[in-house]
This record gives sequence, structure tokens and C-alpha cells, in this order.
Amino acid sequence: MALDSRSLTPAQRYALVLVDLTVGFTDPQRSPLASACDAVVAANAQLLEAFRRRGWPVFFTTVAYDDPAQARVFREKLPVLDVLQAGSPLVEIDPRLEPGPDEPVIVKFWASAFFGTNLAELIRQAGADGVMVTGLTTSGCVRATAVDALQHDFRVLIPEQATGDRDAQAHAANLRDLNIKYADVRSVEECLALLG
Repeated sequence: MALDSRSLTPAQRYALVLVDLTVGFTDPQRSPLASACDAVVAANAQLLEAFRRRGWPVFFTTVAYDDPAQARVFREKLPVLDVLQAGSPLVEIDPRLEPGPDEPVIVKFWASAFFGTNLAELIRQAGADGVMVTGLTTSGCVRATAVDALQHDFRVLIPEQATGDRDAQAHAANLRDLNIKYADVRSVEECLALLG
């Protein structure tokens, strides 16, 4: 039996959360975690420009470890995460999406951008009641961040082309599931239209 899933009322003000659009996830020549995602980066650049033009808040995330005790069980499960060492070029935001001076880069250790960080507080301080979640990867950190955003009572919107995954089937399945239960998945064009 299908769930009675409804579209969310649009937020009054969105914050853009760009999840892990770092060299470690965008440059397959340099990182085992990365995938070919030029189209995802380009879609994020479009959204970034629109948010900046409107003056709405923007937050980036990166995963960067400087202590073996950080997220130790997560790293035991996925040892490849150890390449994301603080100070490494792999944890820097992709230069095509250079953060502005008033756009914080939230350092996280786990999948969700909210877990163990002050992101929810910063979003509320910025006067946002909704979050557009973009980035990499759909089945991992994007999903975890979107679910946690809902659990913080934010209206969650996911611009479809601004997310990506190493696994196309996982990408599609997770977007479908997120759209049913936790967020509204819309095209980048529909999301841009909300920004005016």
C-alpha cells in the first residue's frame, strides 16, 4: 500500500547546504571517494549564484579528520575515509564552488551535516525555515543531512540534478525514498523559480 505522501508548503526562506562538494568527492583523478560529477558541480554553481543574488544563507560541509578517535566506527566500516585528513587538499571545497567570506564551511566527522555540529543553530540564526540540500553522495551524506534537517523541523527541498552518487541505482532509489518520506525532490529549475 502506498503512503499518503504530500508536498511540503514552501519555506519562507531557504538555506543552501552544499554537502561535501570537496576535491575528495569531485576529483576522481585524486581520490578513491570521488566520481565524475561535473554536471552536479555546475548545478550547484547555478544555485549558489541564485542564493547569493537573493542574499539567502549558504553553508558548505567537508569531512576532515585530525584524530584517530573521530568517527572511529564509521572509519572502521569505511577505511577509505582516512584519506580525508585535515590539511589535505582533498578536504578543500572544489574551487569551482569557492565559498564566500560569509559562507561557513562546517567540518563534520559523520554522514549528517547536523550531527555533532552547530548547523541547525546557524540556519535558525540566519532566519531560514527551510533547507535546500545538495551535494555528494545522495545515498550517504546527502540523505543523512536531509533526514536530519527534517528532524530539526526544517522544510527540506532537494534539487535533483545538484546531487550525485557513485552508484546510479542508489542515487535514483534514495531520491525516490527521500521524496516519499522526508523531502520534496524537485528539478533545479523548479528550485531556482522559488528564489525568484
